[in-house]
Amino acid sequence: MLHLTDIQADPRFVWNGHLLREFAAQPEIHRFAMPVMHGFITMHSCSINGKCFDWLLVSRRSCFRAGVRYYVRGIDSEGHAANFVETEQIVHYKGSKASFVQTRGSIPFFWSQRPNLKYKPKPQISKSVNHMDGFQRHFDSQIISYGKQMIVNLVNQKGSEKPLEQTFAKMVNSMANGMVRYIAFDFHKECSRMRWDRLQILMDQLAEQQDEFSYFLVDSDGKIVTQQEGIFRSNCMDCLDRTNVIQSLLARRSLQAQLQRLGVLHVGQRIEEQADFEKIYKNAWADNANACAKQYAGTGALKTDYTRTGKRTQWGLIMDGWNSLIRYYKNNFSDGFRQDAIDLFLGNYSVDEVEPASPLHVKKDWKFLALPIIMVVAFSMCIICLLMAGDTWTETLAYVLFWGSASFGTFAIILYNGKDFVDAPKLVQKEKMD
Repeated sequence: MLHLTDIQADPRFVWNGHLLREFAAQPEIHRFAMPVMHGFITMHSCSINGKCFDWLLVSRRSCFRAGVRYYVRGIDSEGHAANFVETEQIVHYKGSKASFVQTRGSIPFFWSQRPNLKYKPKPQISKSVNHMDGFQRHFDSQIISYGKQMIVNLVNQKGSEKPLEQTFAKMVNSMANGMVRYIAFDFHKECSRMRWDRLQILMDQLAEQQDEFSYFLVDSDGKIVTQQEGIFRSNCMDCLDRTNVIQSLLARRSLQAQLQRLGVLHVGQRIEEQADFEKIYKNAWADNANACAKQYAGTGALKTDYTRTGKRTQWGLIMDGWNSLIRYYKNNFSDGFRQDAIDLFLGNYSVDEVEPASPLHVKKDWKFLALPIIMVVAFSMCIICLLMAGDTWTETLAYVLFWGSASFGTFAIILYNGKDFVDAPKLVQKEKMD
């Protein structure tokens, strides 16, 4: 990979680093090496109180342990977390620049959640590895890059997500690093039945910490006025929907302080009262959520109605249901190929020119075609028997029971062997099963 000084970019976020390696040996063509970032960026020229400023939102997705939702979870042996995204909010006003940075990333120990045709596969925590080694490496690198860490864990504290929350909290305590703090907030429980106002509970808990971390500010003369001393590392299961809601609230609070410091907002004024800018702000964060979600889960984000409007709506719930169905299909039947494409692009898999056959072409066993056909035929016959009743009700019942049992039994066999029916990666499968 090119040196940082050659391309002026953080290697963690250079997605075409593998493709640029040929340029590294030829200094005379370094200027043609254009680093490619994967993520989201939006820029807006805004006005509040007649004062014009530029507002930017940038999300940079890490190219380390990159992949799709169910095939890349947790961390690798070097401490790189899945779905790690650095999000920076920037304000530019009369030569002064302010910035607030947050991160998100998968729960940083070794766990997996392989698709198996079930709507929500059960997470599995590895029992054969030393979690603390990778965990320690992850936070050591985060502290070097960002300073103090405030972990905001938003997973459910019951059901299948509970062991992940308990393990995360236990490992933070075991690490005993004063630079790393931890808070757990059961997002779904606290905000159930449309009680989205309860997010303020979490914001109040984080307020003192956010004031301590501050933000970066440099004046028009290039003098650094304040430094951001720490960072919020937020996560849920996917680090998408719940995470984006919380990040938008933290960013709003920081922006409030920045605009007041720069003199854009008067004392006592709040961002929420500036209708034009508020619309821009909410839509930008919702667009950020959709971009990050499409890259990792295959669909737009959930809960974006709250991000866009500040409240939960019935239409938003319907759209969440629709996106969840699309996610289910893609995660089970198309994500394997998408993972292979990512690994090939990033150089995680090298093509062997002398290999006679493509590893992407794997011959399917007979059951992959036979069982679904049998299930569909049996279910169709069951429906036909119900619509075209026989001479007696006992005859009709017998046919319905027979074909119904056949369809149900076939479905049970398919579900039992679910991992064999999903579209799994074929190029770097072993390494992705950390």
